[in-house]
Amino acid sequence: MQRNWIGRSHGVELTFPRNGADGLTVYTTRPDTLMGVTYIAVAPQHPLAAQAAAGNPELAKFVEEVSQVKVAEEDMAKMEKRGMPTGLTAQHPLTGADIPIWVGNFVLMEYGSGAVMSVPGHDQRDWEFARKYGLPIVQVIAPAPGSSTKCDLEQAAFVDKGVCVNSGEFDGLAFEAAFDAFAGALGDKGLGEKQTNYRLRDWGVSRQRYWGCPIPVIHCEACGAVPVPAEDLPVVLPTDVEFEGVTSPLTKIPEWYNTSCPECGGAAVRETDTFDTFMESSWYAARFASSDHAGGILDERAKYWGAVDHYVGGEEHAILHLLYARFFYRVLRDEGFVEGDEPFTNLLALGMVLKDGTKMSKSAGDAGDPQKLLDKHGADAVRMAMMFAAPPEHSFEWSEHGVESAERWLRTRLWNSVAAHLADGSVPELDASALNDDQRAIRRTTHETIAKATDDYGRRLTFNTVISSVMSLMNEVSRFDDQSDQGRAVRHEALSAAVLLMSPITPHIAHALWPRLTGEQLEDAAWLRHDDAALVRDSVEVAVQVNGKLRGRVEVTVDASEDQVGDVAKANENVAKFLEGKQIRKVIHVPNKLMNFVVAG
Repeated sequence: MQRNWIGRSHGVELTFPRNGADGLTVYTTRPDTLMGVTYIAVAPQHPLAAQAAAGNPELAKFVEEVSQVKVAEEDMAKMEKRGMPTGLTAQHPLTGADIPIWVGNFVLMEYGSGAVMSVPGHDQRDWEFARKYGLPIVQVIAPAPGSSTKCDLEQAAFVDKGVCVNSGEFDGLAFEAAFDAFAGALGDKGLGEKQTNYRLRDWGVSRQRYWGCPIPVIHCEACGAVPVPAEDLPVVLPTDVEFEGVTSPLTKIPEWYNTSCPECGGAAVRETDTFDTFMESSWYAARFASSDHAGGILDERAKYWGAVDHYVGGEEHAILHLLYARFFYRVLRDEGFVEGDEPFTNLLALGMVLKDGTKMSKSAGDAGDPQKLLDKHGADAVRMAMMFAAPPEHSFEWSEHGVESAERWLRTRLWNSVAAHLADGSVPELDASALNDDQRAIRRTTHETIAKATDDYGRRLTFNTVISSVMSLMNEVSRFDDQSDQGRAVRHEALSAAVLLMSPITPHIAHALWPRLTGEQLEDAAWLRHDDAALVRDSVEVAVQVNGKLRGRVEVTVDASEDQVGDVAKANENVAKFLEGKQIRKVIHVPNKLMNFVVAG
């Protein structure tokens, strides 16, 4: 997303000469289409538009009308294309032919020079405009030899790269060669050169408001804008302010803004604009490491703690906050305050919470009151419902039913299970060598859950699957009715694991249950590690097919032979039904996974 926002592009900046006037400069990433230019479009705010409108009331009215409509760049492709001829022309830089200049509502003054060369044969926007106003459409690019693409300018522009046609000496050149050839020809005439452009614009950092870092500049009539000396930093906001009206309250506090010039000592005033809040929020992570340092912005602790391991935030931060943070981090690096190039090691962009398919927000008035949910169901239930609804990077449709389900599971499955277990008294020490098959199965599920949840938290960042894994574990525990000493010991291990694994998502209930299960505080607990020995299976489930169709599943010892699996499979009631009276022609055995009987008759 940042790459698209920065929008680095390689192209050619060229000039269309104008008789007796300054030439018209444009930028194009497709110089190979230059021979197909049939008109030039300028933004309504372009000086040529104003010049032409001065003697043309109809054009002046059009320019004023479209200038008042503010359109985002991403909306340009969908909006109706409108324009008017200026009556002015420019000359083609290579052929000298006259090219009419139009005012178009689809040209942005702030992008490039505010003028574009229009090639309707090979740009869909230009094609739509040309069709609407009856302007020529010329093909100068053909599909590359062997390509399956077609060019039909009656239906649409041909926008793919190909080979030059109807372009004189450039005919037959593919894009890369044509790019260089056109750039060279323009350069020989002094009318063009290769250039790298960016969509990224300058960032205006001043704001007319109180909340923000004061801009450390003093305005003096004699000396102009003078930086506040380093020894006088930081400039501190006044606290005796009144917020009224739409202007910054700083402009109403003369005792704060009246000061003396650091250079001449004369009367001067402080800058009353404050910095955009991105100026402060773009390097907070480094400051957190040394927040009590009063001798500068950062100390050596910022280097020690380094970059943020995981940044979790919404996609809307990707092209603003996160981009600015990268700018600031590199400035801090260059000044020796931090080490490394990037402020964030890993990024998790969260999805949106939706209601009826659209983003919930305060501005839309449908965000709801979270306090009501917290009061009714508890914070843990709300947190669990949100984490369980979808992987964190996916958007999901909000439903209070999910919160109700989470509360019910926490109360009836987790809390009640632990309470019932503790009511049975003290728990003996677990002896892994003394477990029976059922006890080993529960312990294996416990350690499989620990392994999976740890990976889901640390590597995959799929918190919803942590919850589903713990739910599966608790389902098995609820069916495990073994009150022997070792039965209670493996149940205790399973319940303790469930509580700790859920603690990042449901911290309140975990803080309540963990001390009762273990005698220690949750914040002192080490993260669980799975026991590899507990994961070893004595048996596996094998799918049994007859002529490729699943007819049953059987439990066999690990690495059982084909004959052993076959005997168990044939003893399965449903499998036996499909083998009865049939001749087994072939047996396909995939160890520990599948057995397929190929039968006839």
